[in-house]
Amino acid sequence: MTEEATRDEPSTSSPRIPVTLSSVSVYPRKTPYAFEIAAELGYDGLELMVWSDPTSQDVKHLRRLVQRYDLPVRSVHAPTILLSRRVWGSSPRGKLDRTADLARELGASTVVVHPPFRWQYRYARGFAEHVHEVNAEPDLTIAVENMYPWRGGKREMKAYLPGWDPTEHDYDQVTLDVSHAAVARQNSLDLLDVFADRLAHVHLADGTASMMDEHLVPGRGDQPCADLLGELTRRGFAGDVVIEIQTRRARTAAERVADLQASLTFARTYLDPAHQVDYTPPPGPHHRHLDAW
Repeated sequence: MTEEATRDEPSTSSPRIPVTLSSVSVYPRKTPYAFEIAAELGYDGLELMVWSDPTSQDVKHLRRLVQRYDLPVRSVHAPTILLSRRVWGSSPRGKLDRTADLARELGASTVVVHPPFRWQYRYARGFAEHVHEVNAEPDLTIAVENMYPWRGGKREMKAYLPGWDPTEHDYDQVTLDVSHAAVARQNSLDLLDVFADRLAHVHLADGTASMMDEHLVPGRGDQPCADLLGELTRRGFAGDVVIEIQTRRARTAAERVADLQASLTFARTYLDPAHQVDYTPPPGPHHRHLDAW
């Protein structure tokens, strides 16, 4: 067998790629519920979003939840989104440092961070260097997330500094968010080649070419989610696939759980190198743009 043929075949001996749940997927429900539903549905762990919910900032409470539900926190998302702009003060540098400390205390190996907003211009000047510094610590990966341009009508606003596209900047590791790729009108499958060895983490949700960041259940948008997951398996991806959908407009608890279950089933189906039956998520409630993040 040639070297090229060997490289093109999937690795059947590679360990299963973990599928975890982002705690923001249950918003406005709080962190304890994210643990409860992730354990009930059989997720492999949790990505903790640090936000105004006090539990998301309390390491002692979080450790109790980990033990109670036998569910590890495998990654932590820094409070760098608008939803959490008042958490841990106003210094984005301090937010990242505190998130890294929290991740170490919980045994999480990955920290996800957004690039600075354009009004955080002082921090933006040293952002890449700061990420390099924190990444130099052992057993912790800082993965900068791909974002998207903000659009209004025919205009496009520069919302992030040094920019929304991590391919244009010297970050050690990156997070691929599929919904963000949709807003940016990028093909997430193509981004695997663009990010290459820097890809450390994946946020799985679907989206369309809307101006809004939709975070749909995978399979309900236009992104090639199934092909993306299959290619991650074929390439022996060593990171986590994190379900990060929005369910805040769920009309009932059962509706929210159904979306979280459908997302997990979709991910597990197409991450299985031996899968033989395709999966299409049920339609779910009609999605409106005002439901988007």
